[in-house]
Amino acid sequence: MIGRGRAGGSLAGALAAAGWDVLEPLGRGDDVRAAANGADLVVIATPDAVIAEVAGAIEPDGGAVVAHLAGSVGLEVLDRHPRRAGLHPLVSLPSPEIGAPRLAAGAWFAVAGDPLVRQVVADLGGHAFEVADEDRAAYHAVACIAANHLVALLGQVERLAAGVGVPVEAYLDLARDTLDNVAALGARAALTGPAARGDEVTIARHRAALSPAERPAYDVMAAEARRLAGSSREHRPSRP
Repeated sequence: MIGRGRAGGSLAGALAAAGWDVLEPLGRGDDVRAAANGADLVVIATPDAVIAEVAGAIEPDGGAVVAHLAGSVGLEVLDRHPRRAGLHPLVSLPSPEIGAPRLAAGAWFAVAGDPLVRQVVADLGGHAFEVADEDRAAYHAVACIAANHLVALLGQVERLAAGVGVPVEAYLDLARDTLDNVAALGARAALTGPAARGDEVTIARHRAALSPAERPAYDVMAAEARRLAGSSREHRPSRP
């Protein structure tokens, strides 16, 4: 493992628990030239921008698979190595302590290249799917929408809940129920609320109650809700 961050630490912990012999991860400043010597798998768990540099510093070894964990990067950054692969965990990994058990709990992984990474997924009890190099940027954008953008929206919920004196846990339960509805029914059938029913009066009341700093995010998501509901008419936000 090259990289001691959240993703690398999570995968190292999960693989060790699954019975793999995982060596101490190499970090910034360590000599990685011999990392592939005698190894079955070398995982580059660095920021995307330096994967190519790190891969180029590793001496090729025909017996080792060199893989990266990036979601948006293809295999071209590993071209120096005869056996190369991509292994992107579609999992939120806030820390190795939380991430390692998640990776061993039926997680989804985007894989590419050498089939050894499918064995990794199988050993972790996970699910593998392939993403072509030309689709990886779009695939990763969707992952960011599903995770990062959701967290940003819930950050807005935290701020606004505090302002009206409602426990944020109440809204988080609502969000959990909504995710369950999407899983059961699909997004369009699960959509409720004023945008879904065309209630622009209520939306205008919402906008009037929100501070100017909070309105842009509300407006964008209300427009997306109208789009999901199938509204074909152009809408300009009502002014309070």
